[in-house]
Amino acid sequence: MKQTGVWQSDLSLPEYEQNIAVLVRDNTARFGDRIIYQEIRNGSERKLSWNQLSSDILSIQQFLLDHGFKPGDRMAVLSRNRMEMLEMELAVMSMGAVFVPIFAGFPCQIADSLVAFCEPAFVVVADQGQYDKISSPHAYRGIIHFDPVEQSHANLYSFRDMVGYSRAEDFAGYDVPRDSVCLMMYTSGTMGKPKCVQLTHGNILSQQAALRLLWNLSEEDRFLSYLPWHHSFGGIFEKYAAITNGALLSLEHGFGKNTDLLIENWKRVRPTVFFSVPKIYQEIVTRVLQSDEVENIIFHDGLRFIFTAAAPLPKNISDVFQSRNVPIMEGWGLTETSPCCTITDPKVPREPGVVGFPIPGVQIKIADDGEIMIRGANVMKGYFRNPEVTRQVLSDDGWFATGDVGEFTDIGLRLISRKDRIFKLTNAEKVIPTEIENLITKDCAFLTHAYVTGSGRDHPVALLFPNKAMFSNIPDKSLLKGSCECPRSLADLSSCLNRCLRILNDSMTVKFYRLNAAMLVDYELSIENEELTPSMKLAPNVVGKVFKADIEALYDGKQVYSDKVYVIHLE
Repeated sequence: MKQTGVWQSDLSLPEYEQNIAVLVRDNTARFGDRIIYQEIRNGSERKLSWNQLSSDILSIQQFLLDHGFKPGDRMAVLSRNRMEMLEMELAVMSMGAVFVPIFAGFPCQIADSLVAFCEPAFVVVADQGQYDKISSPHAYRGIIHFDPVEQSHANLYSFRDMVGYSRAEDFAGYDVPRDSVCLMMYTSGTMGKPKCVQLTHGNILSQQAALRLLWNLSEEDRFLSYLPWHHSFGGIFEKYAAITNGALLSLEHGFGKNTDLLIENWKRVRPTVFFSVPKIYQEIVTRVLQSDEVENIIFHDGLRFIFTAAAPLPKNISDVFQSRNVPIMEGWGLTETSPCCTITDPKVPREPGVVGFPIPGVQIKIADDGEIMIRGANVMKGYFRNPEVTRQVLSDDGWFATGDVGEFTDIGLRLISRKDRIFKLTNAEKVIPTEIENLITKDCAFLTHAYVTGSGRDHPVALLFPNKAMFSNIPDKSLLKGSCECPRSLADLSSCLNRCLRILNDSMTVKFYRLNAAMLVDYELSIENEELTPSMKLAPNVVGKVFKADIEALYDGKQVYSDKVYVIHLE
């Protein structure tokens, strides 16, 4: 697996489709009237078969061609996951054009600027609210709406009219080269301004070819999907795993924000596989421990495995799944790598922070400064309208600098930190904040996130964000660390954390990692406020700015009187 400092799979990447058009054509011939997608909308269930999908694609493509949208053009989309968005994406890609999904929760100014930046010929909006974010609708060749809007002008079109349009004879993009860009995604921007990543047909399809070697997915599998399609985890990794294998992709119409609805959808769909981030697994486990009925719904006989990514899955959460014989797989990657680079082996004992070995077709090496470097068919073509930054991260011989620091262990790649999050204290000692954050959260089911900072200071401090849903739960004692009791309020949790953090400090052999103070903040971080990325990772630059005054108070030793904040002094 390791040759001259480069790690790669022992399995060779098999042959795979040239482009998305070929994939859809072949799967339509294979699966016909099988359902590819279903959703609940306005209280009614809607289903889409492979045959209907291909028929609609032919109509959409003919409409677009007749209205001036051609291969190579870009289409920006402001919408949540829905059937129309899936059909539009596959139609655009299958004609050799480029699909650009953008987070529908962005406020007007950000959404409008991201749409304009990608220079689309057409813009798609879900509804009136998304339409209103476009400041200059006449600047684009066409605006398409899924749901009705009040406006009426010459370049405004309804999706309903598109699928009712006369059909083309065949897909327009069978001959599109594998290295043609078909998808552009804005990075989640955890450390700064988002960049627009250009991904090719080959990027997406090579990854799915690798997964076919590793996983035995088929048309019998059922996906319950809430992960947003403007983000690579849901929009590429999960969605195309279902599409490629002919599995059923069922929309979780609570979008991961309503645990009751998630459980209701789980009962209805009975997913065989589930892809999510640690925050959602934490909420699921909380409800499982509260109710035998929920436990029976989640851990039904057909559940084959769960997949987690974006952040380390706390051991106390993974233990619940493993104790019920549900394999856990964890992966790591970036939007720029389509996204997956490594996957864990469920037969190997899990270790938080270890994300497995390279998937077929991916090479990994560790640079002298510890940065993880990636090369393979999954690596992006570059950043749109940003050649300078592209040159900074992508070498002439194809190595992509990820910005993550890591090392290989006997059981796989261990992630250490984002390179630009590592800071120095006043004594010039380097601190890797994610190591401390992971130590704080890995055994505590009562915290969703921890944020450690301290650049240019004498010592690090931490902000802690509670999982208040746990207050109504009496957890398994196995989920509690040592002599911890079950807190029933933020005040109780603050007292508990005071004890736990002191124990953690005492256990740290690296003394300058010890926290001098921490603050429990009664605040729910959100994607809408950009404090979390779409994959629920904490966005440290934003959190640092939002809570700047609280951090200063911790360092100044000032008492903060608020029912929203609990200061924990650890000196």
